[in-house]
Amino acid sequence: MRFQQNGEGMSVSQITGWGRKRLKYVASINYEALPESTSPDYELQYIDIGNVDSSGTIHDVVTYAFENAPSRARRCVKHGDVIISTVRTYLHAIAAIENPPENLIVSTGFAVVRPNPMLHPKFCKFALREPSFIHEVVSRSVGISYPAINSSELGDICISVPPVERQEQIADFLDRETARIDSLIAAKENYLNLLAEKRRALITTAITRGIDRTVQLKESGISWLGPVPEHWEIERAKWLFTERDIRSEFGDEEMLTVSHFTGVTTRSEKNVNMFMAESQEGSKICEAGDLVINTLWAWMGAMGVSPQRGIVSPAYHVYEPGDRLDPDYLDYLVRMPVFAQEVIRYSKGVWSSRLRLYPEGLYEIWFPVPPVEEQRAIAEYLKTESAKLDALKAATERTITLLRERRTALIAAAVTGKLNINGTDSHKEVRHAH
Repeated sequence: MRFQQNGEGMSVSQITGWGRKRLKYVASINYEALPESTSPDYELQYIDIGNVDSSGTIHDVVTYAFENAPSRARRCVKHGDVIISTVRTYLHAIAAIENPPENLIVSTGFAVVRPNPMLHPKFCKFALREPSFIHEVVSRSVGISYPAINSSELGDICISVPPVERQEQIADFLDRETARIDSLIAAKENYLNLLAEKRRALITTAITRGIDRTVQLKESGISWLGPVPEHWEIERAKWLFTERDIRSEFGDEEMLTVSHFTGVTTRSEKNVNMFMAESQEGSKICEAGDLVINTLWAWMGAMGVSPQRGIVSPAYHVYEPGDRLDPDYLDYLVRMPVFAQEVIRYSKGVWSSRLRLYPEGLYEIWFPVPPVEEQRAIAEYLKTESAKLDALKAATERTITLLRERRTALIAAAVTGKLNINGTDSHKEVRHAH
């Protein structure tokens, strides 16, 4: 769709009745808070910053008794308020509060903006999402990991303020148009989920059943595997792997890392925000084709086959596969979610988030072992089919990015008067081109 814009070069001040005002002159900020004297048994519904996404949608409101609620659960809100995060401002967590329950409370990490009669509540939620306003919020924020802005600084940022009746027209228009865009985005995101599920199913079927659908199956006797081709072998890991514990003398080899998202990659490929030792001396060496397991996160599937020689954390475990396993086939196998579930059975620890997979645990796991040539054929098939799905995923992600950019541009143009709606700002009307 395409929209007619106002005359080139026209500013807000040139549009009759429009102006720019500091936010504090058209709204109050943080007007009301829940007192510390509140009864311990008082039940509240709570919104934290993580419950608001970048599109302004609120997810997963949590119910607490006051005595059990986070200490930051103090901001009171009512219908028509707009909440905007003042910490981690890069998240753009901004949402309108509409028909809330009386006991809804938000984090003190939000500023609660309550419009006065000069600012229509429906317009306010878009004015605070206008790109130049968000840019000012982020640029005035202080801090690195948790950039923050105080409420008084927020109140000093200007927004466009057309006449109130015009604000309502713009807000109604944006409600309709952004809803259409959001619907398209939701459909594309659902398609991404379907592609991911298809990819998981494709890999699981090929790794555990093979790619020849005519072959006879036999019961493996292993719950996570189920039936497998009758000519395949089933073997415990202790007969397939040898632990490699060779340490780097100087630590100058390529540093590798392991995650459940990407398997084994070079650390330089990733944006890793974590402590790095001054020296990598004593790190474990792994060779191309070795299985590397992140001991702390194996229960989440953080493992994979290394594509190159390098070094990894001494806390990882490195295993050299025998000649009965093809490295590419093995990489697909160990990164399946169903395999991660099997890893949990043999990991040690009291809490799920603290499980550790040690060699004696890995060695108890049963692996499907097709003939090596068949393993290579399976891996090649998965590489080809996965590439097709990845291309569809990339194209869909590009479409989502363009839709989000369109949404942002639409809000910016409408809120600042650059977009003509219903012909009230000039003699031309908005035109839609589908």
